[in-house]
Amino acid sequence: MSDGIISETVITIADRPIREVHAEIQAAADAGQAIVLAEPRSRHNLGVALPAGARLRFEGSVGYYCGGLNNGATIEIERNAGWGLGEAMAAGDISVAGYAGMSCGASMLGGTIHVKGDAGPRCGVAMKGGDIIVEGKLGYLAGFMAHSGRIIALGGADEACADSLWGGEVWVAGPVKSLGVDSKLVDPDPEEVASIEALLAGRGLNDTARNWRKVVSAQRLWHFESRDASSWLMI
Repeated sequence: MSDGIISETVITIADRPIREVHAEIQAAADAGQAIVLAEPRSRHNLGVALPAGARLRFEGSVGYYCGGLNNGATIEIERNAGWGLGEAMAAGDISVAGYAGMSCGASMLGGTIHVKGDAGPRCGVAMKGGDIIVEGKLGYLAGFMAHSGRIIALGGADEACADSLWGGEVWVAGPVKSLGVDSKLVDPDPEEVASIEALLAGRGLNDTARNWRKVVSAQRLWHFESRDASSWLMI
């Protein structure tokens, strides 16, 4: 629209068929409208495979796999999200005002997921790129078998953090209950810390007193050796 004003449309989900809701979302996105989703009722598979430029706001909690296969949309969730938030997303931005369930950002390729509460187990499992910011605490097995990307937690991490990590990084400003198989703590370079802090500052999370710990792969599982057989059996 003229003068930079963007029209907004409200779509009510309630108990309607999800396929019908998605048809309306796609039509509104194609028309360049910002979209408000009323009464999401923790329904599953909402906001899936959205195109670049789409803008959605869910007025409540969503269920499993919200924002999956995102290709550049901006999604805001006003409460909590269930399993698999942003699964396999390639680009875009997803923010959650509350908590995210298990496997947040699973297999994601790019973009940013921002969880303002805690994230459940296996956050960033098998992720291939992008950033996951968690203001609260990571559940167990965060970063499990991740290949690339960054998981950034301000409130600490539970057991088996970065278990079987192949690549990528897990950054933790709080306590880590335990590291997983084939992961290790390293001292981050000042330039890396500056990059993390700049990302957080862009989200209004300014704090120069954070004590960052960076978890990376110890690379013992990159190539099988018989002497490491016991570690492989633990995966």
